[in-house]
Amino acid sequence: MRNFLRRIGVIAAGTALLGGALSVSPAAADGTVDVQLLSITDFHGYLQPPTAGQGGSIPTGRGTSVTVGGAAYLATHLEQLRAGRPRSVTFATGDSFAGWPFEVDAFQDEPTIEVLNKLGVRFSAMGNHELDVSPEFLVQHMEDGRCFGTVDVDSCFTDSTGRRFHGADFDFQSANIVHEGSGRTVVDPYRVEWFRSPGGRRVPVGFITTTVEGSVTNSTSFQPRLRALDQARTIERYTGELKRRGVEAIVLNVHEGGSPTDPTTAGPNACDSVFGPVFELAKKVPAEIDAIVTGDWHWRFNCMVPDPEGVPRPIVEAGNHGAVISEINLSLDTATGEVLRDRTRSVNHAVTRDVAPDPEVQRIVDHWARRGAERFAEPLAEQTGSFTRTPNAAGESTAADLYADAQYWNANRTREGRADLALISARPAKGSNAVRGDLPFDRGGHPADADGRILFGEAWNAYGYGNPVLTVGVKGRQLDAILEQQWQTQADGTVKSAPLAVSRNVSYSYNPARPVGDRVSPRDVVINGRPLDPARTYRVAALAYTVIGADGYGAFAGYTAPVRNGPDHESFVAYLKSRGTISPAPLDRVRVRARS
Repeated sequence: MRNFLRRIGVIAAGTALLGGALSVSPAAADGTVDVQLLSITDFHGYLQPPTAGQGGSIPTGRGTSVTVGGAAYLATHLEQLRAGRPRSVTFATGDSFAGWPFEVDAFQDEPTIEVLNKLGVRFSAMGNHELDVSPEFLVQHMEDGRCFGTVDVDSCFTDSTGRRFHGADFDFQSANIVHEGSGRTVVDPYRVEWFRSPGGRRVPVGFITTTVEGSVTNSTSFQPRLRALDQARTIERYTGELKRRGVEAIVLNVHEGGSPTDPTTAGPNACDSVFGPVFELAKKVPAEIDAIVTGDWHWRFNCMVPDPEGVPRPIVEAGNHGAVISEINLSLDTATGEVLRDRTRSVNHAVTRDVAPDPEVQRIVDHWARRGAERFAEPLAEQTGSFTRTPNAAGESTAADLYADAQYWNANRTREGRADLALISARPAKGSNAVRGDLPFDRGGHPADADGRILFGEAWNAYGYGNPVLTVGVKGRQLDAILEQQWQTQADGTVKSAPLAVSRNVSYSYNPARPVGDRVSPRDVVINGRPLDPARTYRVAALAYTVIGADGYGAFAGYTAPVRNGPDHESFVAYLKSRGTISPAPLDRVRVRARS
């Protein structure tokens, strides 16, 4: 029966299914039931309407752009799409939280969960950013609502209704991210939704979820106690399991992206010269997968691509930050549970702001905007002088030294993370810079500020980008090579300086007259009062972004025994609270030796 239905799909679809297609009518023929799938991806906690630079303006594909996004507008569009569609399910394709807006980031992303609950999300893929804290944080806190620390200070903040955070009203899934020791998945591998036909028969649709395999070694989601399984083999395994359970309609909800060739001009329903890992994955997964919903790359496309047996199936991605909703309409045979592929339709909808924002969701957004403003103004600590990124002749600055000391403190809070020294890239050779801002002594423009006062928001904005501090093992000779990479020869022959700040227990000197790669002598590197030992393994505390080589220090490669410590923003806040008052340290950790 399956192959017969699939052949019908091939004949009926032809070439007309290439690219986007319009939604089907909600009316179902005898013996069938129509099911609407609505999905968003990479929301990242953008409750307020994003700016153009944050994805709040997207191309239409006709040489113009449209203003999009905002949770209250998203809610309105979802309600309009669901109207008259009793068999509809709304879900997310990962990276729903762990976003960057301050008003959600500073409240453990709990505001995002409150909004997603209100939007009626039924389930979500576990994207890489859902692991930005820990698997326990995802399951115990975000799903189950378990509190940690002090309630309404560290977690379980009071929501817009005046009640304590209770967790998500939905579950997260991922079939291929497992615990290293047991091999058990962090969350459930799939989800089955049931839809009742007009005749009363219940028909199941299975949703298998996988997560981009690099998640466990990405900078923000670095989780040394987890491992990623091959997605294609994992999908094949759970497709078989669902089939044995009698589930014939199967959707892949995968956090693994793709893109049109020119995504900056392509409209939401573009399917021109698409590429990316999700399209390679689609060639490998079973033909029994009837639709593929994807995310991660933050782009928009709507395609019908032949499965391994040549039958078209939709592959869609809904961009990011609540800018687009993907809609897939499936027609199910109520007798067999099969998807009638020739009736499958998909379309991406821009979340325009020309509709009335949903008042209930707007109330939630406004609540957290107010809480965010209050949290920004909270005093954290006092300072006796300014911390600036302005380097001296040796490339050392008071701000970078402060952040290196904070990392050293962060790592040494636990026995497992104990470090011999800390490094931070003050001005990386490439990539992002965690040394983001100064902490001036003089009163800033915020009404709550004063001379010598450090506000919560000022600290949050000065250092870090949502990265964990790792403690890793490197040999002394490798540490010397890392220090040498502060000077890198460019293609045009010039030498770029990429200084590393070190914690207060380290000092070294370098000779700028020496060749690149031979400017730091191991005997001039002193750690805890002792010269660098090339054969010894040192435990180094550094941001994951630096350890994995993303900002140009490739000599970290081959590091051993990684331990994940606290994330940068939160740990810096904790560091300042623990100190009470901080003072700029003398700029004597790095010295320039006389030229020779």
